[in-house]
Amino acid sequence: MLRFKLVLCALLLPAAAAVAQPAANGSAPAAAPSLDFEFFKARIEPIFTTKRPGNARCISCHGDGTPMKLTPLPEGSAAWTDAEARSNFDLIRARVVPGNPDQSRLLRHPLAEEAGGDPHHDGGKHWTSKTDPEWQTLAAWVNGATLTSAAANTAPLHARIVQTNSAGDDVSIIDPTTNKVVGRVVGIEVNHGAAAAPDGSKIYVSNEANSTLDVVDARTLRVMSRIPLSGHPNNISISHDGKRVYIAIREQKGVVDVVDTASLARVKSIPIKGAGHNTYVTPDGRYVVAGSVAGSSMTIIDQKTEEIVWDMVFDKGVRPLAFEQNKDGSTKRIFVQLSDYNGFAVVDFATHKEVQRIALPKIAAGKKEVLEGGNTSHGMAVTADNTRLIVNSRLNSAAYIYSLPDLKLVGGVDVGIAPDWVTLTPDGKMAYVANAGSNSVSVVDMGGVKEVTRIPVGQVPKRNITAMLP
Repeated sequence: MLRFKLVLCALLLPAAAAVAQPAANGSAPAAAPSLDFEFFKARIEPIFTTKRPGNARCISCHGDGTPMKLTPLPEGSAAWTDAEARSNFDLIRARVVPGNPDQSRLLRHPLAEEAGGDPHHDGGKHWTSKTDPEWQTLAAWVNGATLTSAAANTAPLHARIVQTNSAGDDVSIIDPTTNKVVGRVVGIEVNHGAAAAPDGSKIYVSNEANSTLDVVDARTLRVMSRIPLSGHPNNISISHDGKRVYIAIREQKGVVDVVDTASLARVKSIPIKGAGHNTYVTPDGRYVVAGSVAGSSMTIIDQKTEEIVWDMVFDKGVRPLAFEQNKDGSTKRIFVQLSDYNGFAVVDFATHKEVQRIALPKIAAGKKEVLEGGNTSHGMAVTADNTRLIVNSRLNSAAYIYSLPDLKLVGGVDVGIAPDWVTLTPDGKMAYVANAGSNSVSVVDMGGVKEVTRIPVGQVPKRNITAMLP
């Protein structure tokens, strides 16, 4: 036994001496980096609520019954308060070695063994490789990352078309430079409206199956959180600063739910006339505009105060809207699609009056009308330079392009069956038309007035947006 102890001491002494000795150049060993709380709250905590295909969420196990017990989430919220986050921070930092991700239990335990992880984790293996963006985020925090340093190293953003598939459980991400689907968000049944954070960090999707607003990490395309809403949601929009998401609630009480993106909680419901169908934020960011089919109404809300400033009632239900701007960026006219009308109304924003109603061309001879599923005319958009308006005709399975400000018909383009929505590339050169009846997206050349290609997507694609994403 004495001999064993002597051998053990001999083995340990050199290692101990190496730790105790200063560096060869005489300088002290580098201090371990500090762990930043703000980075933890903004980037690490969402990992604990994220749903990965085939895995339970971290919070599902670590909310109770394990030594690493996270603070329970507040009712109706998808994120922790600052005080609760501090408690989680103290819990988690005891499970990492600052400056050494590979020796940190938090990173090793859920990592696949063949990638350097521990042999077993009762919660399963969440990452198959250290290249997984979530693992990389955890490693960055352990190595001392802050929100400022992370922002400086952010990958460039690229224009993407986010296409919801209303009868499926996935959202298609399209690269407009290649016109290929380059990513999918899975696990959101009956996904409807979409919006994106201005910094490209998150995608928000209205979930009709669960009556929630789902928050998606734009890098991993995984659902991070689900925020309970006051009722069944339809389309959504986001404020220009990214702090508020506005959700049309499609129930007779008629409200626009307001979600705060910092706390990830519904903080307000604004009453409107009739069940909500769509919400928009005007191009200048000053107003939120909500339309109602049942109430035949359009409600204009001050974005800063979130109070109604005026509303307008039509003879038909209000469907999609599009906005034309004055030279100073303020809203000049609103183009309004109406129930059972194959065309659109024109509203002067300053006077709050309808000034014109334009019928779309009659369907071409020999072409079959599409009457089922949605409104006869659904989906429209104005180019950023305010020179062209594109309008879908679901009835005609076509899209029509008008010049602005004179509203003269430039031409029409046959697209897929039952076009339901349209979004434009930032330069306004290409339009992406969601064909609900043929599970595709038509790419329309706005200048050439022609269909360039069709992109297969999921089941019954409807709403789409253009977003800047990693």
